[in-house]
Amino acid sequence: MSHPLPVYPSRKEALVAQNEFRQRTYQRQSIKPFNDAKGFLPVPILPTHPQWVEMYWRAWEMAWSNLRRPVPASGFVSNFIDPAFNNHIFMWDTAFMVQFGVYGRRAFNFIQSLDNFYAKQHDDGFITREIKINSGTDYFLPFDPDATGPNILAWAEWRSYRMSGDEQRLKAVFWPLMAFHRWFRTNRTWPNGLYWATGLSSGMDNQTRVPDSKRYHRHWTWVDTTMQAALNCAVLEKIASLLNEKAFIAELESERRDLIQKANQLLWNKEVSFYQDVGPDGRFSDVKSIGAYWALLEREMVPAERLDGFLQHLSDKEAFNRPHRVPSQAANDPGYHAENGDYWRGGVWSPTNFMLLKGLRQVGHYRLAHKIVCNHLENVWQVYAHTDTFWENYAPETAVAGNPARPNFVGWTGLSPIAMLLEDVIGLWVDWPLRRVIWYRYLDTNEHYGVQNYPLGQDGTLTLIGNNEQVVVTTDVPFTLHIRDAQLNLQAPIAVGTTEIALS
Repeated sequence: MSHPLPVYPSRKEALVAQNEFRQRTYQRQSIKPFNDAKGFLPVPILPTHPQWVEMYWRAWEMAWSNLRRPVPASGFVSNFIDPAFNNHIFMWDTAFMVQFGVYGRRAFNFIQSLDNFYAKQHDDGFITREIKINSGTDYFLPFDPDATGPNILAWAEWRSYRMSGDEQRLKAVFWPLMAFHRWFRTNRTWPNGLYWATGLSSGMDNQTRVPDSKRYHRHWTWVDTTMQAALNCAVLEKIASLLNEKAFIAELESERRDLIQKANQLLWNKEVSFYQDVGPDGRFSDVKSIGAYWALLEREMVPAERLDGFLQHLSDKEAFNRPHRVPSQAANDPGYHAENGDYWRGGVWSPTNFMLLKGLRQVGHYRLAHKIVCNHLENVWQVYAHTDTFWENYAPETAVAGNPARPNFVGWTGLSPIAMLLEDVIGLWVDWPLRRVIWYRYLDTNEHYGVQNYPLGQDGTLTLIGNNEQVVVTTDVPFTLHIRDAQLNLQAPIAVGTTEIALS
């Protein structure tokens, strides 16, 4: 017999009253069989890499097998994608899974998987990081150090909005997101305003960055949690501005600027040109974690004079430029596990690689991002070719699965063959509120490549195929196309129908 978690008195957060998800009830929605859903999915055209296209379709098929309707006892309010880890839904996993799911939104509304977390928000703003699928109960008590995080929900929602243009969703999610941010700030910071986590709540369970910290913060300041908080401020500030919720803008901007100033003052180790965790005695961790690269996603976090040194570690063969890029902690640091990555002690993970690629694009390092993604996908393919499946993580030195690592993991590993293929290999990105499509063409080929049946906004579709000489665009909604590569920066208005664009 299961017992409900005890209830402890806590300070109520007024914004929770505006969280409409807590009053919702589940309205039954059917789930299309995969064979029916395929016609609503983008079709990558990539003749030079047919093996990556094979993985793309297999990943979608596996993801579809993990789509679920809630059981009545759970109190969940939406269909969702199961992380395929245990019988829980995970905040960290779901925030990443919806970011490849956005490309399948015409067949299944993946972003609504997050609604079940909002529906379970506590009166004080707390949202647990794990919820039991069958009972709908929290897996952690609120003041367990491992209880929640990482807080990247607003980032996931903002990226979905930029793709779909669904402003109505932003109006609904702003309130639980803002209330959760305030809870995080109240309960996960030190007196100086910087943030802490644990191995579990940071999402990177067993890294050696902070000693004996899998379940305790050790009174250290955690670099990734601090950078995520700054990103969260930046995104919520944008949403507040868009929704004309002016009362929150000053609060968010003030915290964001304070985090930028203090992170650069206290977390930047100038001896190694890297942001690192800092202990209670003021000393830096001796480990360089991939988590530091969350700094790239907040546009103002890394000063221009520090950027090259910070990024150099990604090209350093003694640090992060290993045979399979990018390990979760640097190879020249204590605790790195060369043989199989030992989970987060060097394993290569789709979510952190995805984060890194988005950060590199944010700071304009498109070529480096393209090199990393091609290396990553080729290694994922080599393992797939031998095992016929995707893995929770991968070894950093050879093309094998990590250990430990779960097989048949889609799961967030779907980011690699789906989102990375579309965004970072083919190079397509949509900013639909601005009616803008950007094509970053960095593939070294003169063959025609691109995508068919690509979703635009909430109702449109796009086919975009070209080589170095010509691009052909077919669409049922108008937009502006930007084409960028090493030599070209072209902008063209695209009307409904078919448009041919000469590139040479």
